[in-house]
Amino acid sequence: MTEVGLLHPGSMGAAFAAQLRAQGTTVLWCPVGRSDASRQRAERAGMEAVDDLGQLLRRVDLVVSLCPPAAAEEVAAEVAKHGFRDRTYVEANAITPQRVRAVAACLPGAAVLDGSVVGSPPVGGKQPTLYLSGSPRHVALVADLFEGTDVQTRSLGNEIGQASALKLAYSSYQKASRVLAAVAYGVADANGVADELLQIAAKRTGSYLTETDYIPKTAARAWRWAPELEDAADLLAESGLPDHFMREIAAALHRWDEVHDGSLTVSRALELLSSADDRHTDARTS
Repeated sequence: MTEVGLLHPGSMGAAFAAQLRAQGTTVLWCPVGRSDASRQRAERAGMEAVDDLGQLLRRVDLVVSLCPPAAAEEVAAEVAKHGFRDRTYVEANAITPQRVRAVAACLPGAAVLDGSVVGSPPVGGKQPTLYLSGSPRHVALVADLFEGTDVQTRSLGNEIGQASALKLAYSSYQKASRVLAAVAYGVADANGVADELLQIAAKRTGSYLTETDYIPKTAARAWRWAPELEDAADLLAESGLPDHFMREIAAALHRWDEVHDGSLTVSRALELLSSADDRHTDARTS
């Protein structure tokens, strides 16, 4: 396989594309309706732009969907309109197993794989894992595609939904714990005991409470994390587990909806977090 389609190149998708390009694989993308930031990421990754989605789909045998989670079904529906059949579609977004199955139903003529990425983008030696579930033959095809790259692949079995369930289970802890750490630091700071809180947290290894510089980074990722944790809450409810606390964490992240980079200060991030009235303020001016 020498040509792959990638929808759409965010930071993770572009990094995946760069890994494939280093192996000699042509990675196509469609710039129609995409931002200048997406264009720049695609250019840096060596991706080849095509005129429209139809042209992309006519050329490739495999499509990887790495888009904002809320758009997963919409992206699959657009692909389905072009008669994508007898080829492979990797649904690699952080969505519920039920939504992955909806994507598969939308593409009945394609081999839809459930995929999820755990880890940071494969840049600077980082090696995320792409978990896959679905048809063993098509899982092996994707594994071969990434062989020799910094993207590790792991098969979880034949059942659609396993990879997404694993991702949301991990996200439930990994992302929610950082929001809880920001809230805990915020209340300590508001009451003049932030330094003491950090001293307590420093006695425990691996505590997010000691990573206050991560608060602005969490704020900058809130627009992506909130929908993901809302899907995690849906999965908790489907599994008969309490979901209200995960929904409240997602709601807390929505207070940072207008933040799109990590340049704001810790104090400004906490100000936005503590005041619902400020959640639509453009924090980047601070």
